Amino acid sequence: MFTIDAHLDLSMNALEWNRDLRQPVSVIREREKEKTDLPDRGRGTVAFPELWQGDVGLIVATQIGRYVAPENSLPGWHSPEQAWAQTQGQLAWYRAMEEAGELVSITDLPGLENHLQNWRSTDNSDNTKPIGYIRSLEGADSLVTVGHLERAWQQGLRAVGPAHYGPGRYANGTDATGGLQPVGKELLREMERLNIILDATHLCDDAFWDAMDCFQGPVWASHNNCRALVNHNRQYSNEQLKELIARGSVIGAAFDAWMLVPNWQRGQSTPQAMNCSLETVLDHLDHICQVAGNAHHVGIGSDLDGAFGQEQSPYDLESIADLKKIPDLLARRGYSPEDIQNVMHGNWLRFLRRAWA
Repeated sequence: MFTIDAHLDLSMNALEWNRDLRQPVSVIREREKEKTDLPDRGRGTVAFPELWQGDVGLIVATQIGRYVAPENSLPGWHSPEQAWAQTQGQLAWYRAMEEAGELVSITDLPGLENHLQNWRSTDNSDNTKPIGYIRSLEGADSLVTVGHLERAWQQGLRAVGPAHYGPGRYANGTDATGGLQPVGKELLREMERLNIILDATHLCDDAFWDAMDCFQGPVWASHNNCRALVNHNRQYSNEQLKELIARGSVIGAAFDAWMLVPNWQRGQSTPQAMNCSLETVLDHLDHICQVAGNAHHVGIGSDLDGAFGQEQSPYDLESIADLKKIPDLLARRGYSPEDIQNVMHGNWLRFLRRAWA
């Protein structure tokens, strides 16, 4: 089934993890098998061949460059200008992949409809169709000024998550507190003017409610799970889910194990020992459906290879191609064929068609 994944850190994997995503996952793992610099070395799950195998024909792909102030212990760049340069290097990689025929940039409704028609009508037995991608900025710290947003929009940026982890220049994110910075509200006004999608993922609770109060444009949550199932500020409370549902948002289920099962210990827990499977992902997805009363506000936003690999992914997922297992799992839970299509692609498409109309 045609599948949309609304959150993949492709350029980060290509440039910081030094992965040639044109190669199969097995080849990338083999090349990394002796490396120990990162916990997910030799355990990656995402590459272009596996996206093709899973019929993942449209993705939201990120640029990311965190700025960290002197008192901030998180990894990141020491000036916004350095962070901006990092995202520009990532943009250069995306464009190189477009030139190589691996990706095609989707920035508007005609481009979206043309890509869908081409993907569905063209034989891909030799894995040659370009994968459509919508570019999103994860954390806005790399925008040196609010004026840089329009420059990024002209480059094809179509979604922005104002925060990532910790305190940010525009908004506070996961594990931080406090509302939007004054310049963050200015950023949201500019996003609304440019019709850039607000990705509410990673906003801390204070900043989330601030953003809901002052932003009237399209909002989605590319990769978020449920606080009712795993009690952490990275997750959404039922009240936040209801607010997003009321705004017509779609929430993408994330596959990072610590967001799926309670009491995960990084570097110690294993998916098998914690019984973390694709069914666990669907528990979160199903919870959102129960809150909404329908299956119109959920999708896939896997975040696979988002600084973790198989060691922190559902144990029955060998690669991103295994997203194709989800329709059968949903059917066993009683989801209708129409609802299954909505989860796999229909909800994201409806959102985009409305946002870009």
